[in-house]
Amino acid sequence: MELHLQIIGTLFIALAFVHLIFPKYFNWEKELQSLSLMNREMMRVHTIFIALTVFLMGLLCLTSPQELTEAGLGKKITLGLAIFWTTRLFIQFFGYSSELWKGKAFETVIHIIFSLFWIYVSALFWIIYFQ
Repeated sequence: MELHLQIIGTLFIALAFVHLIFPKYFNWEKELQSLSLMNREMMRVHTIFIALTVFLMGLLCLTSPQELTEAGLGKKITLGLAIFWTTRLFIQFFGYSSELWKGKAFETVIHIIFSLFWIYVSALFWIIYFQ
């Protein structure tokens, strides 16, 4: 389990850094122009905090895999991570419209990759919690 946590930790850190390209990739300068200043700023600030949270989760998994598998605080943290990432898994299917990826090769591949990743992450944290 510790190796899996370290793998996930590394992937979380990479995912956090991917958030840096969101504004340019999704053309936020143009796309968010119609939003109020508050909503534009909230998109930017929340993206930063999501990236920071994912980075810190990655750091925790990478540097403290043994502690996360132990009874006590480790199990409580693991339960929180299981709930968090299982919720993210459900959002993948019920929070985003399938119009965003259906019939689009690249987007479909990304949707499948992230769906499998969220399943892997969620399952791992649940397995650790119930062990």
